[in-house]
Amino acid sequence: MPKTEVYSWRLTPETKAALEQEARRESVSLATLLERIAREWLTEQRAENGSDAAGQARLHRAAAATFGTIRGGDPRRAETARQTIREKLKRRHDRSRSD
Repeated sequence: MPKTEVYSWRLTPETKAALEQEARRESVSLATLLERIAREWLTEQRAENGSDAAGQARLHRAAAATFGTIRGGDPRRAETARQTIREKLKRRHDRSRSD
């Protein structure tokens, strides 16, 4: 596959020198070394985290445990929210009228 994409970033002179030295030691270009490092890292990440679909499913399961819940200890909070908000607005309105 031809390499057509360009990516650049800043790194310390020490890191750059170490990468260049390793590329020379392996008799490859710095670009080839960086490509190999990136591919190996991506392969590791995918192996550790599973496929993208599996990772998304895992995240969804973790998030689903919190869907529809609000901390506060009132399991009926969603059912009584409209009434609670109206009461709070009425109290605020009553206070502003008495000022």
